[in-house]
Amino acid sequence: MSVEGSIEWAADPALFVLGSFVVACSATVERLPRAGESLRAQAFLVEPGGKGLNLAVGARRLGATVDGLLAIGDDVLAALAAPALARAGLPAGMLHRVPGPTGAGIGFTDAAGENCLAVHPGANARLGPAEVRAAADRIGRAALVLAQFEAGDDVVAETFRIARAAGVPTLLNPSPFRMPSPEILGRTGILVVNAVEATAFGTALDVPVPEGAAEPGHLDVLAEALLARGPDLVVVTLGAGGALAFRTGHPALAQPAFAVNAVDTLGAGDAFTAGLAVGLAAGRPLPESLRLAAACGACVVRRKGVFDALPDRAAIAALLAGTA
Repeated sequence: MSVEGSIEWAADPALFVLGSFVVACSATVERLPRAGESLRAQAFLVEPGGKGLNLAVGARRLGATVDGLLAIGDDVLAALAAPALARAGLPAGMLHRVPGPTGAGIGFTDAAGENCLAVHPGANARLGPAEVRAAADRIGRAALVLAQFEAGDDVVAETFRIARAAGVPTLLNPSPFRMPSPEILGRTGILVVNAVEATAFGTALDVPVPEGAAEPGHLDVLAEALLARGPDLVVVTLGAGGALAFRTGHPALAQPAFAVNAVDTLGAGDAFTAGLAVGLAAGRPLPESLRLAAACGACVVRRKGVFDALPDRAAIAALLAGTA
């Protein structure tokens, strides 16, 4: 990736995503609702989603070879999964059907593009260590294994155990946030969190982090505490404030956000994480990988929805060249 913005797409890395499939419903409102309030929505969208699916689709559109596990239920919503994978060029073998409801979520996006959301895991919570062990050979062939917290602790722990035993690096995005167990954190190579999750980590670890902190000095003590617990790299995304990356023995590395007109921030963090994962798995230096990640997030916030907004190589090249 040059200073002028061009990008050389060399290796196509193989990623394994411990995923989640969620039927994502999003409403566009003038402002986020208060407790007990009903608002008229300006738009409503239903699309295939879930953090795991977003990571897989985002990585695939950047040229990575993607495998993984996605759980769906036996209800009517499950029918959306197979066509979504086919559209994204993902293998149908990623899907694992279990009894019960498919995951579903609802998000609200206000006029400024800010959002809040809630997700019911449904079938995602039924995926277990046995299914992960059955995929051990596939995990071992990956250049990087990704997980997020729409899956349960036991399945994340087993995935990372198998990956680390095979010498495969791991990336965790602990969202929706819960404090990772010492076992999971100890087997996490790359930890990606947003500012809200960083504050939650600070509370859990008794390391005060000002809410909305956007400077290295606010986060370096927390990053040091997290790095001491296992990760080699901690990345904190800060929305329009860009991102900060921390490694032991290195100064904090700041990645500015791209200046774009944000209309919907849903999925921006997933796009960022997918771009970071593809960059690092392909052997790109950290600064280049962060810039690629930021470009992915910028592409997503310019459009409504997530699935169709996740960028491909052409969209990234256009943004970096300043022609989008």
